[in-house]
Amino acid sequence: MYEYAIAWEWLAFAARWFHVITAIAWIGSSFYFIALDLGLVNRPHLPPGAYGEEWQVHGGGFYHIQKYLVAPAQMPEHLTWFKYESYFTWISGFLMLCIVYYGGADLFLIDRHVLDISPTVAILISLGSLALGWLVYDLLCKSPLGRNTWGLMAVLYVVLVFMAWGYTQLFTGRAAFLHLGAFTATIMSANVFMIIIPNQKIVVADLIAGRVPDPKYGQVAKQRSLHNNYLTLPVIFFMLSNHYPLSFATQFNWVIAALVFLMGVTIRHWFNTTHARKGRPTWTWIVTVILFILIMWLSTVPKLLTGETDAAAVAPAFQQFAGDPHFPAVKQLVSTRCSMCHAAEPVYEGIVRPPNGVMLENDAEIAAHAREIYIQAGRSHAMPPGNITDITPDERKLLVAWFESAVEGKKQ
Repeated sequence: MYEYAIAWEWLAFAARWFHVITAIAWIGSSFYFIALDLGLVNRPHLPPGAYGEEWQVHGGGFYHIQKYLVAPAQMPEHLTWFKYESYFTWISGFLMLCIVYYGGADLFLIDRHVLDISPTVAILISLGSLALGWLVYDLLCKSPLGRNTWGLMAVLYVVLVFMAWGYTQLFTGRAAFLHLGAFTATIMSANVFMIIIPNQKIVVADLIAGRVPDPKYGQVAKQRSLHNNYLTLPVIFFMLSNHYPLSFATQFNWVIAALVFLMGVTIRHWFNTTHARKGRPTWTWIVTVILFILIMWLSTVPKLLTGETDAAAVAPAFQQFAGDPHFPAVKQLVSTRCSMCHAAEPVYEGIVRPPNGVMLENDAEIAAHAREIYIQAGRSHAMPPGNITDITPDERKLLVAWFESAVEGKKQ
């Protein structure tokens, strides 16, 4: 059984790496085409139907790019589609969600001080929220409100803020932020899969059949692409936030999330305006810095992190690991080597909050984090960082023996 924990850890690493690779590909191509689209120049010599052109230099060569707002007169022989980056980013992200949060629901998904529910119910709520989010968003876009791009974005912002608050009422702080990112990313990927690519395929089919494509398909796709443009940076923030408890594990975490969406708008506005050659609005960076300072203030005002897991509520884990014969020695070891940082009030210089919100001050907390202790300080040397507390090889062997003995004991 302990081999399972190691294999699961590597599976999570592989899924995370896969997710980062595909996300880089998607975000990179998305940002490139947004910049290209905004930088197009309409010149008299362009062929019929062409909207604009752009000259670019990269890799020792020059590129001459032309864009047709609806479609060219004839179907080109070769057409490159940009879609799989989006699909595999979502698939790999969902795989991560399953491995980390569904597979470890008691530890990472559920906070019984927030809402006392079973892992099954929590997972169903998670899945339902992602599906419902796309349906509500799509209906809003297709409603009369959808004709007003900026009015629609204002309403969507209200929806996102509501979801930020709602997720913090359902899950742990870490899971709330992760789900807010997944909620937004689902909308973005579904835009590609359900709207943008199908509309482009309709245009291609019209060209092949000799028909003149309807401009509405391109207009709808461009609106969804605009939404994706402004949502990308907040999604990246939420996906990275699980490493920083001051963002997700504080009293005003949902307010912080609301401000993050605004920062995404201000930053992208600067790039979009610059790429469109309409100036460099430095005020956007001033607003961004102010928003970030406000976020920092909100994260420290409450003083007390809400935490992620009620360790005492993880009764099976407590009985399993605290009841093992090795536990008294392990408890002494953790108190000596780990609790200087992993405490409600860390005493190590420069550490003001327990890393990742993990506290190891009593039996229940140590038992609840048995697997992490085993992986981070037993099977690997990740903890303590730089071995600053001088944990010995024999002490690491003790942690390994404790975890594996407890797991084997449960099997028997």
